[in-house]
Amino acid sequence: MTLSPSALDSLQTLCIGLALSGLLASAFELFTERRASFSLLERGGVTAVAALPMLAFGAPFIILRNTVRGRRFERRPIPFVMIATMIACGWSLMSGRVALDLAHMIAGV
Repeated sequence: MTLSPSALDSLQTLCIGLALSGLLASAFELFTERRASFSLLERGGVTAVAALPMLAFGAPFIILRNTVRGRRFERRPIPFVMIATMIACGWSLMSGRVALDLAHMIAGV
């Protein structure tokens, strides 16, 4: 079985997006000593504006973390888990594409 170049590029973009998401959310948790979550937007003001870039790129990790915890502890149904995973992967694909394009622009390739 062989992968087409576009499929391989999409897989690479997805992996980069997921890795970047996990890195940002984990770094946030390391430096602030609290979990990264969408509730940062509820605080309003400067905190919400400062949290936007981290949430924009860290959202796939947060969605997947909450989905796994919801399935394990709240017994959420499998279709819900599948839909949340598809949303997280789509978001990761977009953020990975932005990250790769930015890296190519910086590198001058």
